[in-house]
Amino acid sequence: MHVIYHCVGGAHSSVVAATIHLNRLPVDKKPTVGDLLNIPYYDTLTVRDRGKIIYRGTDERGNKIYTMGRQFVPHLVVPVVKDTWRVINGTLDDLMLISTMSAVNPLMKLGGMASRRLNWVSFGRPIVARGTIQAYFDIVKIVEDTKKKLAGLIEL
Repeated sequence: MHVIYHCVGGAHSSVVAATIHLNRLPVDKKPTVGDLLNIPYYDTLTVRDRGKIIYRGTDERGNKIYTMGRQFVPHLVVPVVKDTWRVINGTLDDLMLISTMSAVNPLMKLGGMASRRLNWVSFGRPIVARGTIQAYFDIVKIVEDTKKKLAGLIEL
C-alpha cells in the first residue's frame, strides 16, 4: 500500500504524521521543539516543493509512506493524484490519501505562513512548532486511524 499524508504546505502536519507512522516519534508523549526541528523536511519545504509527492520511508508492514503539500486546492489536487494513479495502476486499491488538516490549529497556520510563505523563519518556526506540539495527539489519532485502516480493522 502507498499512503500519502497531505496538508497545505507539506511541511508540518503531514511531515509529523509520516514521522509518527514510521515510528520515529512516539504516540504516547508529545515531542519537544527540538524533536520536531530534527525531523527531515519539517518546516523546510519551499515553493519548488509544492505539489510534490515525497517518499518518507517504508513502515513495519511494508507500506510506502509519502507526504504532499497540496496548497488550498485539495478538491483539484487529490482527484488528479487519484486519477493519475488509476491510469498507471488500473485501480486505487493500493493508494490512500490522508488529509492531516483536521489537526491543524491557528498557531500552526500563523507560524507556517510566517516561516514558509513570508520566509520569516526565525519568527514563524517556533510558533509552528508550538502549535504542532499542541496538535500532536490529534495528529497521532489520524495516524492511528490510518494504521487501523491499513490493517483492515476499520472500513476504508
